[in-house]
Amino acid sequence: MENILTGRLINVRGILIITAVVLIAAGIITIYTIGHPAEPSLASDSGQLANLWKKQIIFAFIGAAAFIFINLIHYRLLARLSYWIYAAVLLLLALLMIDKYVTDIPDSLIAERNNAYRWIRIPIVGLNIQPSEICKLAYILALAWYLRYRSNYRNFTSLIGPFALTLLPMILILLEPDLGTVMLMMPIFFTMLFLAGARVKHLVIIILLAVLVSPLLWLNMKNYQKTRISSILLQYGWFREKAEQNPKLANILVDSNFSMRKWENDWGYHLIRSKYSVASGRMKGYGFAKGPFVKYDFLPERHNDFIFAVIAHQWGFFGSVFILAVYIIFIICGLEIATSNTEPFAKLAAAGIVAMFVVEVLVNVGMTVGLMPITGLTLPLVSYGGSSLLVSMTAVGLLNNIGRRRPFSVAPKLPK
Repeated sequence: MENILTGRLINVRGILIITAVVLIAAGIITIYTIGHPAEPSLASDSGQLANLWKKQIIFAFIGAAAFIFINLIHYRLLARLSYWIYAAVLLLLALLMIDKYVTDIPDSLIAERNNAYRWIRIPIVGLNIQPSEICKLAYILALAWYLRYRSNYRNFTSLIGPFALTLLPMILILLEPDLGTVMLMMPIFFTMLFLAGARVKHLVIIILLAVLVSPLLWLNMKNYQKTRISSILLQYGWFREKAEQNPKLANILVDSNFSMRKWENDWGYHLIRSKYSVASGRMKGYGFAKGPFVKYDFLPERHNDFIFAVIAHQWGFFGSVFILAVYIIFIICGLEIATSNTEPFAKLAAAGIVAMFVVEVLVNVGMTVGLMPITGLTLPLVSYGGSSLLVSMTAVGLLNNIGRRRPFSVAPKLPK
């Protein structure tokens, strides 16, 4: 029986790695077509995007190195170091806040873009890292390590620990600001608590408290942050007309100076163009490196946050379904690895990683078609970005690491 189960896990891990490679390849190809359309492009950003595919290949090799490295370490060692990794990432997040609110740190160390403090430069190699991306995986490891004991989640008061582990990085990341990562952490938090065995009534109480506090958070959000969430409603013409006619409603949703023209040219610009890009692909799409949304810069961040819209534009409904099917297979493999290990930390860490990928895919794809708020969450393994790809590949490596270990009928003792 053990041999059959071990053989099944080997196949699952193989499929997991293959699907990850397919997604990375799809991302590189799409990034290449954006910078090299089939017809000459007059887009203002064409020169800037021409070589991004080469950088993404470099990021992929770095990610592959991270995948190999993480598999050379037993995941139980990572478990023992999880709090230290978590603390190190918090220090990086705190460093960004020191530069933003306390004192200016040299630009050679902190990279500020559009009044957002999310990146730390690595002077020797000239690359930027995004601590909030690294925090996602560090948080999962720390939370899984904390929840390995039943006494840490069965009572309502014992939930203060995991809640503190979650709120501390969320506050620092929200101040950057990075709304997308903040939205990601809460689903991971509830997923891991539920799978650990926390009482449902306690989770419901936490959700109700969050709902009660949400109006205060909403009132303290900046207009552009409100717009990203309220765009789910404002994309409909009827709702925009009501907001334009009722300044009080407009002020709650976005701003009292709301107008249809302002929505089309500013607040709703990304969403409108993204939906056009997806819809214009129809069933089969324009084809490789073809289509106006590939040739021109109609859609901002089309190599990054909105890369799925470009995939739908080039390959249509069938291409979109193919990418989503690959993700589904990838997630099923991750779930198989999580459920095949009875060791608490391994099971929870694997489940947290799977939850991370699920939420990222749902939010990223959802925002391109108007079903989710527009956030900074990238499409994992596909979107352009070194930090995102590195963390995603490390997460895949950790899943493979957990899956390599033979399932235990009795959970072994963790190292002290």
